[in-house]
Amino acid sequence: MFGLYAAVVLIWGSTWIAIQYQLSVAPEVAVAYRFALATMMLMAWCLVRRLPMRFAIRDHVFMAVLGVCLFSLNYVLIYVASVHLTSGLLAVVFSTIVIMNMINGVIFFRRRPETRTLIGAAIGLAGIAMVFANDLASFDLAAGGSIGLLVSLAGSYIASLGNMASARNHARGVPVMQANAYGMLYGTIMLFAYIAIAGIPLSFDASLSFIAAWVYLALVGSVLGFGFYLTLLGKIGPDRAAYSSVMFPIVALLLSTVFEDFHWTSNIVWGVGLTWVGNVVILTKRVPKPAAEVLEQVAPAPPAPGVKS
Repeated sequence: MFGLYAAVVLIWGSTWIAIQYQLSVAPEVAVAYRFALATMMLMAWCLVRRLPMRFAIRDHVFMAVLGVCLFSLNYVLIYVASVHLTSGLLAVVFSTIVIMNMINGVIFFRRRPETRTLIGAAIGLAGIAMVFANDLASFDLAAGGSIGLLVSLAGSYIASLGNMASARNHARGVPVMQANAYGMLYGTIMLFAYIAIAGIPLSFDASLSFIAAWVYLALVGSVLGFGFYLTLLGKIGPDRAAYSSVMFPIVALLLSTVFEDFHWTSNIVWGVGLTWVGNVVILTKRVPKPAAEVLEQVAPAPPAPGVKS
């Protein structure tokens, strides 16, 4: 479990830098290219491995919901919000998916989050807010911030609905690889339809940096990243898996320190520390007491012979 979790955090934490090399075209187009390539990779893998690709119509409906919510519409809304919000604020808003997954888990699956998950999420969210305290302090609702806030919250909630669709697919026994392949296909179709309706030009950058970032985002960020994440979601549940979204910005900051000469301040150091504490609280399980100790508490052992009780 820890291996899967670490892989998700490291992969998606590294995609922020790769995305910077994709901004030479419209963001929606860059995302469409990314998932179009990821779809072809996943479909080819499924065909080469001769994985079963026939599913019930109802399963296809939920795979389409997965694709639209997790591989297209949420990205469009987040990119629209980026016009009004800084990347730091976007990271803070998107990390609320931890809370959204807990709420949706109760609504759709009657699954109550564990107390330690609630405590860990609260600690982690406080940490990420501390990391981006300057962005929060300069936030201005009157300067388009209200639009950005509402749109980014909508994008985060739609992504959470995609998590719920994935949890449902996992419960139904739909394999992650095939569900992602069909989901990305449906999501990509939706993205290109949106691009056509919005009249966004389908430009392409043939530079080596763009193509390298495109392949990295498709193969590592999408095929492997979503494969690991949705497998993790099936194993530990949407609420605990979503905490990885709190960790992404921390990895991005570490990489920015190496590649972009990012400078750390005291609030960032303390904030990173809090996110790690939240991480430990959520991912470590309470060690159960030995059965003998439990029985001793319920029914104390009789006194030894010759010993008065």
